[in-house]
Amino acid sequence: MPSPFPGMDPYLENPVLWPGVHQGLISSIRAALNAILPPHYVADIGERVYIVQPERSIYPDLVVFEHPSPQIQVEQARSTKTAVATVYDPPFVLTYEPVEIREVFVEILPVGEESKVVTIIEVLSYTNKTEGHEGRKLYLTKQQEILKSQTHLIEIDLLRTGEHTVAVSKKELLKRCRWDYLVSLHRGGQGNRFEVWAITVRQRLPRILVPLADGDPDVVLDLQAVFDRCYDEGAYVRRIDYRREPAVALQGEDAEWADKLLREKGLRI
Repeated sequence: MPSPFPGMDPYLENPVLWPGVHQGLISSIRAALNAILPPHYVADIGERVYIVQPERSIYPDLVVFEHPSPQIQVEQARSTKTAVATVYDPPFVLTYEPVEIREVFVEILPVGEESKVVTIIEVLSYTNKTEGHEGRKLYLTKQQEILKSQTHLIEIDLLRTGEHTVAVSKKELLKRCRWDYLVSLHRGGQGNRFEVWAITVRQRLPRILVPLADGDPDVVLDLQAVFDRCYDEGAYVRRIDYRREPAVALQGEDAEWADKLLREKGLRI
């Protein structure tokens, strides 16, 4: 069963659900590309790994508390050699481990030259968009390295909250359009030129161009089909209660539109 929304489902922006959504989108993008790429290219999944302390993670972490109970310590009195009971207030014990974060992305590689990356496709995560987070620092460093190279970069931002992270200028975008979600394409070696798809929550996700190398024509990736596959395989229709408001709330007319849409589809009374 597809999402009731025509494009991105705002209920999937829930930080609890997003890690699974992110992984599903990456897997679906790889599968979709491998079905349409010329035979001398292949799409694969790359990964970057970093460590953060629990207080720097934006996702739930495992922290173990050992709750104290009254303790009695028995000591041997030196002078009388008799046992003396001493009651003390115990501390609580907190145990945690540093959190390992794994972020995946899609790479398009030439078959036989798989150390050469032609195109990178990133789906932004909450860690990429959280100010001061180690994941954001690493992402922006990598972003700048790619922008200076001949590798093409596609950034897909399906999160309405957080810092502006895609490489294209927010200031310049605001002069041209309104958006809830963004896709930005930077072709390697083209300086400050970007191809942008700006989407609202009421719109279908776009069919985007994916550039290749050596004069090969672009292929077209249907992001809506990718999203629909992710939604279906993740069984999100069973996990989302559309009677409630999304974790990242819609505002104003968009909230009214979503309420009407969900009522028409029988998901709200």
